[in-house]
Amino acid sequence: MARLGIMTTEFPDRTIGDAARALRSHGVATAQLQLGSVVDQVTITDSLQRGLDVTGPYLSDALAKIINGTCTELGVTIAAVDGTYNMIHPDRDRRFRNLDHLLRLIQLARPMGTGLVTLCTGTRADTMWQRDPLNSSPEAWNDLVEQLRPATRAAESAGVTLAFEPEHANVVDSAKRAVRLIDAVGSPALKVLFDPANVFHRGDLQRQRDHLAEAFDLVSEHIALVHAKDLDHDGAAGGRAAGQGLLDYPFILSELDRRGYDGAIILHQLKELDGPGIDHALQFLRDLAPRGYLS
Repeated sequence: MARLGIMTTEFPDRTIGDAARALRSHGVATAQLQLGSVVDQVTITDSLQRGLDVTGPYLSDALAKIINGTCTELGVTIAAVDGTYNMIHPDRDRRFRNLDHLLRLIQLARPMGTGLVTLCTGTRADTMWQRDPLNSSPEAWNDLVEQLRPATRAAESAGVTLAFEPEHANVVDSAKRAVRLIDAVGSPALKVLFDPANVFHRGDLQRQRDHLAEAFDLVSEHIALVHAKDLDHDGAAGGRAAGQGLLDYPFILSELDRRGYDGAIILHQLKELDGPGIDHALQFLRDLAPRGYLS
């Protein structure tokens, strides 16, 4: 049985306790933690570059203890902690500064209460979610592998899994390239965060079920976490709440069930919804899932 959760970014400008209580108010007990949304611990000054380059200096044993203790007290399980940064940023010094932060986060993941750290593979553009033609270059690929090899070694040592998200604007922009990356890095600690709304290139929605089935065939055995949001057109990453776009969620949920995925399904892009709207998005998925699949 899989379980629904919500990313803490959907309750912005809150303490970790506030975010956990907000989750519970919607009947949810699973979260993906994004440190930049925990304003009592981490202050974000540049929303476009939100990531480890700005949260990294706040990583500490004390922070991990606060997060774990608060979530345990309030009955919230942390499915994953976000370790996203631009892994192929054109500034090499910035890449390696962020890698140092990621290595520290990997060591703190278990003390925080989770064994999963999520990543995105990055872009040659300065802004994390902007596609760049150089993403397809051999140099970009090699820089990504260079970042992931020490990260996966650290993850193996710490008993932590790293899950990267194929995303339309990033260097890994498809299920096929996701498998190529797993093969290139060669670590059992490297898995996939699968967000179906992020892998539709131009024209793919015209053959949505075939496209999704192909993606599942390639990555289902590697999936460590699933995101749930929606899209209203292909050729860009989706940015709508689940149920507010064109994704074939009956098919997606049936495929996850059929292929034995029993982890967390994390909703995000909910901020435009009011409280009842969030509950509607949760119920939307529960209603469409195979009987007994979602808790």
